[in-house]
Amino acid sequence: MNFVRLLPVILSFLILAAHFLRYSDFPLMVIALMIPTLLFIKNRWVPRIIQLCLAIGAMEWLSTMFFLIQARQHTGADWQRLAVIMSLIALFTLLSGMVFLNKKLKGRYQKAE
Repeated sequence: MNFVRLLPVILSFLILAAHFLRYSDFPLMVIALMIPTLLFIKNRWVPRIIQLCLAIGAMEWLSTMFFLIQARQHTGADWQRLAVIMSLIALFTLLSGMVFLNKKLKGRYQKAE
């Protein structure tokens, strides 16, 4: 059941990995794919590391969004839909870290040292 609780985290990192692959940034793609493997470690620092990486991922989405908005504005293309979609992706990525507030997940990562 913990797998279902952790799905938003896993999905966020998969989407980030696809984003990095789109821009041919293979080292960051591999890192984005490897970070969820930390979820197998039962230690109290794991949720904090995952949350930090998700926050950095959300900042990456926002940075990319601003870059793409500027590019679209420069060409005169429509940019509002892009802003909404990428803002929602950034918000989803950021809020995925909230899964660790679940009582069962707290217990899983607080038990071991």
